[in-house]
Amino acid sequence: MSEQTLTIESPILNRNERLAQQLRERFRASGTYVVNVLSSPGSGKTSTILATNERLRDRYRAAVIEGDIASDVDAQTMKEAGLPAVQINTGGLCHLEGNVISQAVDALDAGVGLEHIDIIFIENVGNLVCPVDFDLGENLAVMILSVPEGDDKPVKYPGIFQHAGAQLLNKVDVAPAFDFDLDAYHSVLDELNPRAPRFAVSARTGEGMDAWCAWLAEQIEAARA
Repeated sequence: MSEQTLTIESPILNRNERLAQQLRERFRASGTYVVNVLSSPGSGKTSTILATNERLRDRYRAAVIEGDIASDVDAQTMKEAGLPAVQINTGGLCHLEGNVISQAVDALDAGVGLEHIDIIFIENVGNLVCPVDFDLGENLAVMILSVPEGDDKPVKYPGIFQHAGAQLLNKVDVAPAFDFDLDAYHSVLDELNPRAPRFAVSARTGEGMDAWCAWLAEQIEAARA
């Protein structure tokens, strides 16, 4: 019997694309703007979402979908900050997919009402490879790189930086303690993704957060219009 090679990637991605389109239509109907937050572990996704919400909460009602391999630590942090949050544990899967996002949105709809949520932040699983391939129906994908990770990450993981609609360089307050070549970072992004705006921020100190939040608010209003 001859060997056969079965390609499962296409059926999985095709199914996810259908689910993503259904999610996109659902978000459009409720007037909900969705931000898919991508990064490696420890870059500051949770703290950046919290700092963003702190500056926008007088204008927009936000909720969070938390993706982690295990635990509900981040979801509890969000709830303590007053944000409705749904935890997704992937059990080892390195990304989120449309089917689990649909379930999380159902939970938010039942608990708060999707029409009462202006922004959903999807905190994706910390990974610089897999999440790029899975559309979640979002309006915007944001890539967060932190200074301690090094300026070479765009060279090593170009796909996720090309995919992002905005680039956040986080933890700039500790830049003096690290050998981060800012010119090299910008030079690579100029090649990979020159159109995406870039923001140098510190979620901890607030540096640069006002500019990022002002830009995000413009995107939300443009989507509404």
